[in-house]
Amino acid sequence: MMFVMPRLAVVLATVHVPLAEVPRLLTRDLVERVIRLAARELPRFGVTAPRLAVAGLNPHAGEHGLLGNEDEAVLKPAVDACARDGLLVQGPFPADTLFVRALHGQFDAVMACYHDQGLVPVKLLAFGRAVNVTLGLPIVRTSVDHGTAFDIAWTGKASASSLIAAVHWAVALSRAT
Repeated sequence: MMFVMPRLAVVLATVHVPLAEVPRLLTRDLVERVIRLAARELPRFGVTAPRLAVAGLNPHAGEHGLLGNEDEAVLKPAVDACARDGLLVQGPFPADTLFVRALHGQFDAVMACYHDQGLVPVKLLAFGRAVNVTLGLPIVRTSVDHGTAFDIAWTGKASASSLIAAVHWAVALSRAT
């Protein structure tokens, strides 16, 4: 899953899983695959030389092991391997400041370790305008930036803005393919 919005793209390493499962699922192989997939797909979005950043899993990206070892043991080796292969990727960085840095133009996309780490900034900044794009498929697949909204279905309260944005992105990506 990658969410695109003006000035920022956020790709998720893990998606709809319990938070307690994230450290176990977050392997070096998974992180490398997600970084490489994002770098390969971003040119379709007009980003010719994608600058990627990886958000740390733990507060302050683990504080060199003080707040968890996943950042140093899993994320950093994956970032380093991708960088050695010529990808423009850095991290892991503390998530609490990384998204601001990306919004200010330092990075084209951020890889978040888990769903809410990536979706809180997206929805805060662009709810109803961001689009969910499934990367790595042989077809273009876009979707709204939110769930089904069954709680407001048929009430006249729902907005079509994210659906309209998803259709626009689908058209643009279809033309770019």
